[in-house]
Amino acid sequence: MTEYKLVVVGAGGVGKSALTIQLIQNHFVDEYDPTIEDSYRKQVDIHHYREQIKRVKDSEDVPMVLVGNKCDLPSRTVDTKQAQDLARSYGIPFIETSAKTRQRVEDAFYTLVREIRQYRLKKLSKEEKTPSCIKLKKCVVM
Repeated sequence: MTEYKLVVVGAGGVGKSALTIQLIQNHFVDEYDPTIEDSYRKQVDIHHYREQIKRVKDSEDVPMVLVGNKCDLPSRTVDTKQAQDLARSYGIPFIETSAKTRQRVEDAFYTLVREIRQYRLKKLSKEEKTPSCIKLKKCVVM
């Protein structure tokens, strides 16, 4: 069985921990208890998260999924159409979830795993087409 390390980022109070706990423990945490990261992080535009991830991974092409949580609530902080348009502009999937009702929680994480698998296959395919001297960044001419 392949193990994947997934990173969940977002502003404080959006439900990162609730989504993760719902996936792993099948349980919704009703009270908000800010994690250490949430307690000192200010709200940041999603573009900054994306750029930071690309910088850390040293790649323009990083598997990502945009998740809109709390779809069970009547009022929205972010309009669904805006989120869909943003995800489309980044070329990534968008999924609306509810950690409270468990709606599409598994789908969000499994979609990310599928994105990672596709990314790895694409990367392997490119490596196979690249001559070995370029892959190693060295060539010895005899």
